[in-house]
Amino acid sequence: MSPTAQLDKTATSQSLTQLDQLKKFTRVVADTGDFGTIKEFAPQDATTNPSLIFKAAQMPAYKELLDKVIAESKKSGLSGQQALSDIMDNLLVAFGVEILKIVPGRVSTETDANLSFDTEGLVNKAHRFIDLYSKKGISKERILIKIASTWEGIRAAEVLQREGINCNMTLLFSLAQAVACAEAKARLISPFVGRILDWYKAKTGKDYSPAEDPGVQSVKEIYSYYKKFGYQTEVMGASFRNKGEILELAGSDLLTISPNLLAELRNSTDPVERKLSPEMAANASITRLVLDEKKFRYLLNEDAMATEKTAEGIRLFAADATKLEKYIASLL
Repeated sequence: MSPTAQLDKTATSQSLTQLDQLKKFTRVVADTGDFGTIKEFAPQDATTNPSLIFKAAQMPAYKELLDKVIAESKKSGLSGQQALSDIMDNLLVAFGVEILKIVPGRVSTETDANLSFDTEGLVNKAHRFIDLYSKKGISKERILIKIASTWEGIRAAEVLQREGINCNMTLLFSLAQAVACAEAKARLISPFVGRILDWYKAKTGKDYSPAEDPGVQSVKEIYSYYKKFGYQTEVMGASFRNKGEILELAGSDLLTISPNLLAELRNSTDPVERKLSPEMAANASITRLVLDEKKFRYLLNEDAMATEKTAEGIRLFAADATKLEKYIASLL
């Protein structure tokens, strides 16, 4: 290995934290709705979801933002469920706008979980978000619309990507989902590393080292598949349970990381080795997967983990959206 290649493979400067080293290989994304945290760790992008927004909306620091959104909605003359839906959409966008004042890149804004099997509804919701951002002076190039990786969600992404609206495919747990997303030309996917690990630990009762972690292995397989076959869709590992999972995926296109794990990375200067690269993926032994709707649904059904975790994730996001709605309703 040449000296240059060795430097690329491992960032060894003692003055660099693991977070700084990781940023040399991978676009680091903050998985939070808290502006203070985002400023602290200086990520390129940020992701949000109903759970994170619900948590942030209850913080005293964001009362003024929430009050402003509610006041603006009242001027619209809407009432009942229409008013709640309007406030929810505007609140998600308000958080996104504030986040984009901090990060130089993009923010991900999540569509309603109850639309996960409604292609037309997802497309309409994406248009709604893009319109709201546009009115705040934010171009669509800085927005990623988060959509669950159901067959219907992937079809919605296909429509939106043709319109130049970039999508972040979330709740993704299998190669079949990843391949379908890439074929639809989705801009980015978010495979949920930690939730995959959760499922296997619950089923086997076994602890896994980071290198053996089933979630890590899943992302490595997807990354290798994309790079080997020339897909442009970006891979962003998500939902980490420990720092070891993150370090095993150093070199992934992006990694979205929670504040506590960002802090762990920042507090260490141990060397970080690049574990993923297009060059490594080129030599991977992978068979191309040919998918249509029937094959997609069959393969997803055959994968008990992916089936259960996708369904569970939709339910959890829907439940947190409902909690956020109830919280807002209590303030009206």
